[in-house]
Amino acid sequence: MAARTSLRRRILLGLLGYTVALTLAVFAHGVMVNEHAEALVWQTLLDSELDHVVERITSDPQYRWIDTSSMVLFDGRHGPLPAALQGLAPGVHDEVVIDGVVRVVLIRQTEEGPLALALDITDLEQREFDMWITVMGSTLTMVVLISLAVFWGVNRLVRPLTMLSGSIEALKPDQPGQRIAVPASATTELVVIADSINDYLRRNDSFVERERIFIDTASHELRTPISVIAGASELALGQPSIPPAVRGQLARIRQTSRDVERLIALLLVLAKDPSRLAGTADRLSLDQTVAEIVDQHAHLAEGKDLAITIAGSTGVEIVASLPVVQTAIGNLLRNAIENSDRGTIELRIEPPATVVISDPGHGMTPEEISAIYARLARGGGERMGGGIGLDLIARLCEHLGWTLDIQSGPGRGTVARLTLSSAPSTGRP
Repeated sequence: MAARTSLRRRILLGLLGYTVALTLAVFAHGVMVNEHAEALVWQTLLDSELDHVVERITSDPQYRWIDTSSMVLFDGRHGPLPAALQGLAPGVHDEVVIDGVVRVVLIRQTEEGPLALALDITDLEQREFDMWITVMGSTLTMVVLISLAVFWGVNRLVRPLTMLSGSIEALKPDQPGQRIAVPASATTELVVIADSINDYLRRNDSFVERERIFIDTASHELRTPISVIAGASELALGQPSIPPAVRGQLARIRQTSRDVERLIALLLVLAKDPSRLAGTADRLSLDQTVAEIVDQHAHLAEGKDLAITIAGSTGVEIVASLPVVQTAIGNLLRNAIENSDRGTIELRIEPPATVVISDPGHGMTPEEISAIYARLARGGGERMGGGIGLDLIARLCEHLGWTLDIQSGPGRGTVARLTLSSAPSTGRP
């Protein structure tokens, strides 16, 4: 895409171009008018003088012209004209050099032969050159002064628009209560634009607030029944008389209840302002948390020729909500297990607070990876894989300032790198 230019620059270039074009047009018109007027003056002056000479010659055949310091008569009746005049048509010819002197010449054809009356204009040409230098200098000065005036005027004209665009650029999508201030010198059009944007910001704040209230209320309302279900399943599993088939179903209910509890915890995090999350976060040992997550998801690898290993640094600590960390890492691990048939899934902990999950699975195409990053950018999208889906992981990363990087390719597995906000690392390799 071609680079875009500012409105100020476009107006400046347009006005300066118009100024230069107009100046050149006026200058060219002045040159044409001057040359035409000069030709008329020479025509009138030399015609009058040559008419007098012809009249004298006609009335007195013995009359002889006497050349002056500035005017010379070349009589072609008694000999050829100078080489500089030969081949010239009858009429006035300006700036003809004869014997090193610049002259204006009037050539007239008579019955006896051609006559040429030449006037020395060397000094006049020098003065004309000096005059054109002065005119060009004054023209250039005028263009510079007009350019400065145009720059000042355009800068003053577009300053309110520049301030408005700067205010729009400074808007933060995660900050409520933002408004755009209208400069006092703004035009009515800018006021309409600013009022429309402020109205949109107010409606967007209301929508976000309603969404947060709904998610917060719904999540709190769901926690009680889910806790009851999880507690009941725990108590039931503690009974030794439960048949194996029923025990398996109860274990599935308990696991699903835990997953829903983590999802509710994630929704509560998304419903809160990121600046208020620090007070509800805990200091966690990342390697211990990862080990617990692996234990909780090990049953998903049953029936597959898969091994799950943990490597990397130990003692890395982070400040975050435990259910949220478990949900994010667990979802990535679940996707790795579901997309792998055999081999080793490695979870590697890297300082300051990064978990790298690499699987030997089938990998993803560049289009699938692009779709994931598109959801990261817009904070939503269709679900992929099991668990809560990468769409909520994307929103979680955006909300908490985490980063998720996925690299993959067909036939070479997938590497997911999740970087968490952390406390100062105390990791030991």
